[in-house]
Order: sequence, then structure tokens, then C-alpha cells
Amino acid sequence: QVQLVESGGGLVQPGGSLRLSCAASGFTFNSYALSWYRQAPGKEREPVAYTTSHGRYKNYADSVKGRFTISRDNVLNTVYLQMNSLKPEDTALYYCNVRIVDREYWGQGTQVTVSS
Repeated sequence: QVQLVESGGGLVQPGGSLRLSCAASGFTFNSYALSWYRQAPGKEREPVAYTTSHGRYKNYADSVKGRFTISRDNVLNTVYLQMNSLKPEDTALYYCNVRIVDREYWGQGTQVTVSS
């Protein structure tokens, strides 16, 4: 079965960095686009970053452009989100996502808290 397991979240000061990881299994990883989403308290889940199956095309939410970088390792079946220059408004639960045919799959999420 499809599994997505996020890790790497934590508490960081404004201006700091974190790298999130999402380990995937149960599907042909290098055949599918992957995305990162986030959900802050009281807000809807929103897309953050997207990468195509071989990583040649990437897209970002305007709010994170120039600060976040999505990448993937198709040997380790892992997608990453490097987050730099973090701001308090980046505080959220971050999820990994894959869409296979007409079904969405999500991990359990990893919490990122940006606070001094």
C-alpha cells in the first residue's frame, strides 16, 4: 500500500532553516509527481511546492518562492523540502502528497514551528 512518512520538522527561530523529508513506498516513485502542502491552525491546507516525476519542473507558492526548494531522490524514494529564511507565518503542519490516478495520498505530517 502507498505510504508517505514525513520527518524533519521542529522548532526553529525566525531566519533559520529546516529540511523536511518524505520517504515513500508502495508505488513506482519515479513515475509520479510529488507535492508538499501545509496547514496552519484555523486555515485550510495549501500547496507549497511541486515537482514532476524526474524533478525537471518545479513550482512554488508565491509565499515561499526564493526561500524553499523542493527536490527528490528517485533512488532513495524520498522527496525533500529545504526551507530557508523561515518566518513565523511558515508555522504549520507540513504534508507530503502524491496523486495516483484519481486518488490522493497523504502522510501524517510533520510540525514546523517558527518562533523566537
